[in-house]
Amino acid sequence: MDESGGSGRPRSDGTDGRRPVAAADSAHPESAHPVDTAADTTGDGSTEDTARPQARDEATPQVPESEQAPESERAQAPAAEPARPADRLTKPPRDTPGNPPRDTHPEFAHATQGPTEKATPPNGKKSPGGGLLMGRPFGVPVYVAPSWFLVAALITWVFGGQLDRVLPELGAARYLVSLFFAVAFYASVLVHELAHTVAALRFKLPVRRIQLQFFGGVSEIEKESETPGREFILAFVGPLLSLVLSGVFYGAMRLVEPGTVPGVLLAGLMISNLIVAAFNLLPGLPLDGGRMLRAVVWKITGNPMSGTIAAAWVGRALAISVLIGLPLLNQSGALGGESQDIGGMDTITDALLAAILAAIIWTGAGNSLRMARLRQHLPELRARALTRRAVPVESGTPLSEALRRANDAGARALVVVDADGDPMSVVREAAIVGVPEHRRPWVTVSGLAQDITEGMRISAELAGEELLDTLRATPATEYLVVEASGEIYGVLSAADVERAFVKAMARPS
Repeated sequence: MDESGGSGRPRSDGTDGRRPVAAADSAHPESAHPVDTAADTTGDGSTEDTARPQARDEATPQVPESEQAPESERAQAPAAEPARPADRLTKPPRDTPGNPPRDTHPEFAHATQGPTEKATPPNGKKSPGGGLLMGRPFGVPVYVAPSWFLVAALITWVFGGQLDRVLPELGAARYLVSLFFAVAFYASVLVHELAHTVAALRFKLPVRRIQLQFFGGVSEIEKESETPGREFILAFVGPLLSLVLSGVFYGAMRLVEPGTVPGVLLAGLMISNLIVAAFNLLPGLPLDGGRMLRAVVWKITGNPMSGTIAAAWVGRALAISVLIGLPLLNQSGALGGESQDIGGMDTITDALLAAILAAIIWTGAGNSLRMARLRQHLPELRARALTRRAVPVESGTPLSEALRRANDAGARALVVVDADGDPMSVVREAAIVGVPEHRRPWVTVSGLAQDITEGMRISAELAGEELLDTLRATPATEYLVVEASGEIYGVLSAADVERAFVKAMARPS
């Protein structure tokens, strides 16, 4: 039941006779108050009828009601669980696809990458989960993950061994040339990622960051494309830029003498970018080709979820093909090398590489399915449905009296108002829990309240991704929910939103 709360003024005698806000309650069914009206007793003993909404069915903790309970029951009543830290309340668990939905575009470099998490580095230094900040092209931060240094060392060692056969006169200097190749190759991967970024910004899709890591790079795009055509373009520009770079390196290679250091470097960069483009065009999520396939199926069926399911399952089939086929191809020499004997060290290396690639593709496809399911259920997260009914109280009201009024009215939140009835702050549930029962008559609500900033005043009409973005912009435990007219609707607990978010993730498509 979606009802709007009253907005009456306090009585002239200084007591709070204001009608409690009729926001949607989300208490346990057994603690609900389905009565249509209730008497709100004021400080002078007068009463006022207040509308009372039907209780919601959301399993969330209720404002303590121990003020009404007998002494024997109060002694045995368990303490309510404190609210969780504000900066975590609007985030999904680590095993869910990231904060409210964002797209990741992993680009496979020789055998490339996977999705990452949000990071906000201070002062351009190292940031937890982000790595080393290298710059902000187009306003998007670019990070180098610690794992990149491992793969750079690996490329330096492998390419150095190849240089020893092609240019033996280099001696130990070949490793310096190989390190230059590793840096130049990842610069090419960065250009690939910047292509995705520029296209996303052109379509007004926010990009959180670009990260270069062990298996290449990833662009973190926070929102989904609005049309299949934009999705196709957004995915295609990455491989297209890699193909262009391969052509540029080929042209430059024709201008230098073969068998020299520049010639070998340009040949290696040409082949590497060609492999990156070809691999990413394979039609399975999370590769760019999978996103292109998703866009095509989306266009044909008119349903983005159908496109995601099709591309994800093709991606899983691709993962199995890589796991089995890559070692066999290397063993047979079909990829340009010499044929190998089964059981040799090279065979074990190929199998390990194939297993890593297959695991990345399989995991990426599964994450894409979970992301799609989340987007499908996101509209169910509505501020109006999750808001707790609130009772307005003045700042000098004792906590025990405020809780009594809330319990009488079937409300589960307290809003501190000024003499004109305008909301000033929201009483924090965690603070209420922390006050011993015997001290509640001597503690005023103002000492337990958090001032309402602009970001803590949200519209009752917010829903889905817009609601989550609004809460993330101003982390808090409680938010004041208002109607379009500015009238108080109730209080939204970030813990309630998190529970609804997790429940939506667990619900089948």
